[in-house]
Amino acid sequence: MLITEILARNARMYGKETALIERAPAENIRREITWQEFDDQANRVAQALINRGIKKGDRVVHLMMNCLEWLPTYFGILRTGAWAVPLNFRFAASTIKRCTETAGAKAFIFGREFIERVDDIKKDIDKTVNAYIFLGSEEERPEYAEPYEKVIMEADPSPPDVDISITDDAALYFTSGTTGTPKATLLTHRNLEYACYAENRHHHQTHADNFLCIPPLYHTGAKMHWFGNFIVGAKSVILKGIEPRWILEAISEEKITIVWLLVPWALDILFAIESRELKLNDFQLDQWRLMHIGAQPVPPSLIREWKIIFPHHQYDTNYGLTESAGPGCVHLGMENMHKVGAIGRPGFDWEFKIVDDNRVLVLEGKIGELMVKGPGVMKEYYMNPEATKETLIDGWLATGDMARQDEDGFIWLVDRKKDVIITGGENIYPVDIEDFLQTHPSIQDVAVIGLPSLRLGEIATAIVKVKPGQDVSAGDIDEFCKALPRYKRPRKIIFGEVPRNPTGKIEKPKLRKQYGEK
Repeated sequence: MLITEILARNARMYGKETALIERAPAENIRREITWQEFDDQANRVAQALINRGIKKGDRVVHLMMNCLEWLPTYFGILRTGAWAVPLNFRFAASTIKRCTETAGAKAFIFGREFIERVDDIKKDIDKTVNAYIFLGSEEERPEYAEPYEKVIMEADPSPPDVDISITDDAALYFTSGTTGTPKATLLTHRNLEYACYAENRHHHQTHADNFLCIPPLYHTGAKMHWFGNFIVGAKSVILKGIEPRWILEAISEEKITIVWLLVPWALDILFAIESRELKLNDFQLDQWRLMHIGAQPVPPSLIREWKIIFPHHQYDTNYGLTESAGPGCVHLGMENMHKVGAIGRPGFDWEFKIVDDNRVLVLEGKIGELMVKGPGVMKEYYMNPEATKETLIDGWLATGDMARQDEDGFIWLVDRKKDVIITGGENIYPVDIEDFLQTHPSIQDVAVIGLPSLRLGEIATAIVKVKPGQDVSAGDIDEFCKALPRYKRPRKIIFGEVPRNPTGKIEKPKLRKQYGEK
């Protein structure tokens, strides 16, 4: 079933019930819409785009911060038969231009936060873009863009008459770009439908659940986790802000049952509780049943500490890529707490294998590249046949992640293939060192990168962010690292910030550039 049809079904079955809630604590704003209003708004977006010449197979750029309009706009684009092209809100104007040109977009829907960036590139993207729609106040609206509210209110709320097949192309997602220029990942309607079933199969959402969505919706991770609630017509809350107090207040006041966190946010919550900045007795949290984490390797020490504070929580680790239609091609499983640290086993209807550089299977326990195969695998990298050929091999998706399988069949992520440090002929996997350093009581966050060395080729360098109020020296950390094998010990310690992208991944190219030039 198309996800646009699932939305229509939810409107028929649960029309008067709340579908989405937006909370913006910094502005003291709370808004909500019902399933019927969600469905009607998606139809209006679709009809408005069709009235502006958008037809099946066209591309529409979707550039908004998380808000109540985000998902109805996304579904509206899909209902025209056009491809939705959600863009990362951190993209610079030049990257937005490149993505828009790659897509050959004919319409551009954007929020107030992007006015300057769109202004800068408008003359260039005018070559293909015929319609600009702006979400924001009338005072801020650029003269070349139509106002979102007026556009959709003037449109017909009835479903558009467009013949869409489950195998049709649906959305173009640009990768996060942490390892280079973002690539355009083409997903089909079947990919999106499958993500709904897989997420629900993994986390058993029912109509009574309530999902807290904090990560950016342009990314497959947040949206595909929401899909598990969406497929059973369960409500969800979009939280604008990542302060620990705001997260716990939303869980308490909205009776949230499921929360997907990124590593930095989970660490911040633990620190706020540990430092007594927050008191658990101030919040109603008994209904919160599942905390799961994905998007980056999860330090086992984090989860051990989490379970001490929240012993009743179910927990899951979710692994996936944009190219696999988001998380779930591998997941730990809520019943497998004894394997915390592993990314888990193949998700629902997925296969995996671990191979060497020649694509030959490696032995159990040996490190190789993880490859996955299943219904979520992308169609292609759009307009990039060379990258597609390197990544899609006989239906298998080469993830670029190094992994090993243990004797029980669980997969352990070792590191990104591109992040492996080769020092003195030895392969060092930064995640191993990062997980170890995260157990230090004074360290809040850490990244390990390879920096050039004339003698060794590269040296492992730890960039360490210390918890507020803690005092720790490089010598202290060196002493702590003596518990590691000598070749794994960082040769250099740098105290500083650990930059992460909106999905929580450490921006290692940025760190290598920042410290490699010194």
